[in-house]
Amino acid sequence: MREREFGMGVYLDSKKPFSIYGSEKKQPYFVDKTRLLSELLPLVEAGGNYVCITRPRRFGKTVMANMIAAYFEKGQDGSSLFEGLEISRLEPEGRHQNQHHVIFISCNEVPRKCSSYAPYIDRMESRLKKDLQHAFPDIEMDAEAALWDILDEIYETFEETFIFILDEWDYIFHQDFAKEDDRKSYIRFLSSLLKDKPYVAFAYMTGILPIAKYSSGSELNMFLEYTMATKERYCGYFGFDDSEVDELYQRYVSRTDEVKIRREDLRAWYDGYHTMSGVRLYNPRSVTAALTDNQLGNYWTSCGPYDEIFYYIEKNTAAVRDALVLMVSGIPADARVQEYAAASMNLRTKDEIFSAMAVYGFLSYENGKVSIPNKELMDRFADMLRKEPSLGYVYRLARKSEQMLRATLSGNTDEMAEILEYAHNTEIPLLHYNHETELAAVVNLVYLAARDFYRIEREDKAGIGYADFIFYPETDRTADCLILELKIGHTPEEAIRQIKKRKYALRFEGKLGEKPLYSGRILAVGIAYDRKTKKHCCRTEVLERNA
Repeated sequence: MREREFGMGVYLDSKKPFSIYGSEKKQPYFVDKTRLLSELLPLVEAGGNYVCITRPRRFGKTVMANMIAAYFEKGQDGSSLFEGLEISRLEPEGRHQNQHHVIFISCNEVPRKCSSYAPYIDRMESRLKKDLQHAFPDIEMDAEAALWDILDEIYETFEETFIFILDEWDYIFHQDFAKEDDRKSYIRFLSSLLKDKPYVAFAYMTGILPIAKYSSGSELNMFLEYTMATKERYCGYFGFDDSEVDELYQRYVSRTDEVKIRREDLRAWYDGYHTMSGVRLYNPRSVTAALTDNQLGNYWTSCGPYDEIFYYIEKNTAAVRDALVLMVSGIPADARVQEYAAASMNLRTKDEIFSAMAVYGFLSYENGKVSIPNKELMDRFADMLRKEPSLGYVYRLARKSEQMLRATLSGNTDEMAEILEYAHNTEIPLLHYNHETELAAVVNLVYLAARDFYRIEREDKAGIGYADFIFYPETDRTADCLILELKIGHTPEEAIRQIKKRKYALRFEGKLGEKPLYSGRILAVGIAYDRKTKKHCCRTEVLERNA
């Protein structure tokens, strides 16, 4: 048998993962996640283990898949690539580094002008067969032989095993050309290729959707599934936690001449996802893009204004409408998330809809409740609420929000009260006003348009207490700053006095010796509701700085 060559295939021992991860490592905001390798090593050593990790798009799945392939695959020398990274400390001997055949398949790669399932799967099979023929030329390969038969023969002849890495395994479920029968065929293909095969040293799949539960659900039941909402293991390797963003921000400050982003801005814009263990995570794509551009923006959601979000609710807006009011108001909504439901093309119930939205990253899920994670996504939800008449009263109230902001800035308290009365007379389910929280939800909704210009913080620490709402100007630092205090059973004048007494306006003052960040007026806004008269009253007052 002649010497086999490695590092020459498209899928088998490809140079591609090594090159891509090498480029990633050189990026200014690279984060070392190689500790994951130390958790996978025992699985590789034991053999026959299957792991499927699912996360929303752009959460680092492909980076990690390339990292795993670059570390294990034969035909490469990763000593310099992984030098100085955490795995070099945890596994200094590198016993498994570049010692395994790796079959790495990016399942999102399709033939040119692909319009059906057959050429998609044929391309995958033919390319891998070609790689195997090149690496194992002494094996006679029948053109009609199944992949698994060829791999079985390689194992029987040479006792060679393979690490399989499938990135974006669920790509086919998002394509119009794949029909229901095609999706089932694809699941059977993966099962035939991987399940109970002695040539599988380790299989690693990643994507957005948890493994679809087709037919008996047994085809891919050898995989242990790890999702963000329900499994604690591997949580720290996808997305950025606070400590990682702290470190990235310091890098940003040190290499940026004119710093335009504050650390708290990153938290407001891109934080808000939750792991099963309660760790809060940032969207990594958005954080790195914002720091690179030195500009905050909707990076993760930039593919469309609100279309993607509305897609999930358009078939049953009535089921989710009231919950949307809560979430846009900053109040989590009850939901029983069933992650497998995201694989369905027919989302009907509230739980099914919210399950899909949580899996795709549009909502955050924690302790039986869903919420809008951050400003980046809140902007998209706000767009939807103001532009979709099918949302009924939510749409009508959202449209009033532009009028509410204008009335507040001009001090037209009568008009402010009229808009609140209008809200009160809708079918909105929150208007019992048993607690100020419910009034806060309504206030959040009628000031929806303000999110285009302000960063709105609820229960924000200021002075010697916590203000109900503080509106920080975002697009124009000379614009008016707003402090809102809400009262039920008290007067708006009492609300204003509380704002003054507790010195909430200090929130807009700079640190000692520093120029204040905001130069516009500071408006104190008192909003009250009288249970007896069932009337809203409002008052605004310009506060003196340093008062």
